[in-house]
Amino acid sequence: MSITNATALRKNLFGYLDDVALNDEKVIVTTKNGNAVIISEEYLRSLEETCFLYGIPGMRESIQEGIDTPLSECVELDWESELK
Repeated sequence: MSITNATALRKNLFGYLDDVALNDEKVIVTTKNGNAVIISEEYLRSLEETCFLYGIPGMRESIQEGIDTPLSECVELDWESELK
């Protein structure tokens, strides 16, 4: 994670943007009126998806149950037949 001020950000904007987009770097920009953060589109979409899923009642517990289930207890599904 990088921390910079608005003046330095302006001087090397494309460098910061490339770091964010290519390396999933986060950039905190400090200003007199507060701070802002630059994140990649992929990271933003991931955060939005996580918030959406955790907003569904019981989904967090269901995800954790899946994580805790040993692979040997999992059943392989034939998605093509399941979706018909």
